[in-house]
Amino acid sequence: MAATTSHQAIGSVRECHGIFGSRDGIKNLSVKMISKGFGVDVRLITRGNCCPKSWKLGVIHASSSHSSVVDPVQIPSKNNSSNSKKKSDETALILIRHGESLWNEKNLFTGCVDVPLTQKGVDEAIEAGKRICNIPVDMIYTSALIRAQMTAMLAMTQHRRKKVPIFMHSESEQAQRWSRIYSEETKKQSIPVIAAWQLNERMYGELQGLNKQETADRFGKEKVHEWRRSYDIPPPNGESLEMCAHRAVAYFKDQT
Repeated sequence: MAATTSHQAIGSVRECHGIFGSRDGIKNLSVKMISKGFGVDVRLITRGNCCPKSWKLGVIHASSSHSSVVDPVQIPSKNNSSNSKKKSDETALILIRHGESLWNEKNLFTGCVDVPLTQKGVDEAIEAGKRICNIPVDMIYTSALIRAQMTAMLAMTQHRRKKVPIFMHSESEQAQRWSRIYSEETKKQSIPVIAAWQLNERMYGELQGLNKQETADRFGKEKVHEWRRSYDIPPPNGESLEMCAHRAVAYFKDQT
């Protein structure tokens, strides 16, 4: 779900995320994982001085704890002049991993197969939204997969500003024309949502649809672990993390 139109967002390399960007400079953010395998990560993007497309990405703080108890992230006080001066140079970046999918529940390799969330995944997405409800969001980027899109949309139902996320359709002139919003006031109360295949989870090749435990029994735990966790070794006819990172980072650079 990393920078937007000046400040947008990008997906992760390993798993697909719902992603949000904000124009407000935010510091000292602390967010914890919601549950095992699912979480929220808040980062800060600072634009460099040398060039409009030069951005520095740094983690402010993101705990790897699996605690299910955490307060919503608080935005800085608007009365703090030192924060307001840095607004133009800093952007909050929120990365949200999708909630549990139907194939996660069945312990199947999913990859780029378009599988929706379970009820648990829906609940996780709503909980994620509560954790970020105080952070201004100007732009949302998500993958083309329904589980990421569901996560992003459900999370935004919890946001305190109650802006409406709206998917942008640029696939044709007709799509752009038919989805045009004619009210400027309505536009101000909306958040553009961009879905991009480049942010999809990595393609798992011939492992897609296979049971993870049965695959480990067949090929050996070490081999399956190598396919899943090594950086430059892809599964059979699939993508390595390196290949996935290449397309995701290229998309990020293009958007910023």
